Amino acid sequence: MRSFNAAKEASASSEGRGTAQRPVRRKRILLAVLFAAAVCILFALDYALYPCTFIRNDIHAVTTETFDDIYMGTSHGKINIDPDVAASVTGRSGHNLCVGGEYPQDCVYMLKLMIETGHRPKRIIYEISPGYLVREKEEGNNYLLFYHEFPLSRAKLSYFWHSVSKTNFRTMFFPWYEYPLSVELPKIAETVAVKWNRDYSAERLKTASQEYFASGFIGRYAVDTSNLTADDLTPAPVSAIVPENMEALKDLIRLCKEEGIDFTAVTTPLPLENLQKFSEDYKELFEYLGAYFEQMQVPWVNFNDQAHFNLFTHDMAAFTDMDGHMNIDAARAFSGVLATQLGKA
Repeated sequence: MRSFNAAKEASASSEGRGTAQRPVRRKRILLAVLFAAAVCILFALDYALYPCTFIRNDIHAVTTETFDDIYMGTSHGKINIDPDVAASVTGRSGHNLCVGGEYPQDCVYMLKLMIETGHRPKRIIYEISPGYLVREKEEGNNYLLFYHEFPLSRAKLSYFWHSVSKTNFRTMFFPWYEYPLSVELPKIAETVAVKWNRDYSAERLKTASQEYFASGFIGRYAVDTSNLTADDLTPAPVSAIVPENMEALKDLIRLCKEEGIDFTAVTTPLPLENLQKFSEDYKELFEYLGAYFEQMQVPWVNFNDQAHFNLFTHDMAAFTDMDGHMNIDAARAFSGVLATQLGKA
């Protein structure tokens, strides 16, 4: 009898535990379903609201094609260097990956992505703009310009861990948050269609003031510069250089050397008034960079130093602003001169 009662009690106890565990299981399942739904909603919003930028085209190009030369750097490189013109001189294919908001650390991960996807370039031509040495990478959507367009890869995971994960939570979960809904909502159908159809055409990225080309080059249309002055520009003294930027640049150069990729630094021409107004700052900065690149044992072609100054004009007629962004005709002429110098570097 005791044995029977003990078995009955054990069975009742087991059923009680099973009954108690059912709500826990249901809760876990519910949480999993809610999590999956949240992920799907965030993905759908990202797909519909994050615009198709020219960076999307650029990342697609360098991860599906192999180029001899990849141009990296800032907006000066994006607007002043036409890879197609350079290729007509050098006979080497190229793509322009430069863009405003691009820092050396971004370039490191983009190069890792190209290597990982089997599209290793033969040479990196790094356009270095003084202003980017003296400020840190800005918070916000700027962190997503490149990362957002990376295909799933080791490079993307590393990029996230070392960069994006340290930013504002909105950058990670709501990547569209800096793009005005008043602009993006009316374009949802177009945005979805472009992404769904894998449309990487350059024509749709043309605006009233500039034109994007399949080579990654952006040509700015000429504007009236007669009333521009250097008064609103900010000098870039060596004392303000952010050490992390130089360390990241060193990482990029080291990666190139480890992978057998040539590296050349370039600084594009600046308007004469700009150079004259901040002559002491530029003198100190150029001496610093000269010593830096000599230490790193890589060539630097600076079109504002004595050796290269007269190779291209510094007249305002060639530019669209006092900061040094050229108009499309001047940029193409400069690209031919640059290509010649790259052959000598």
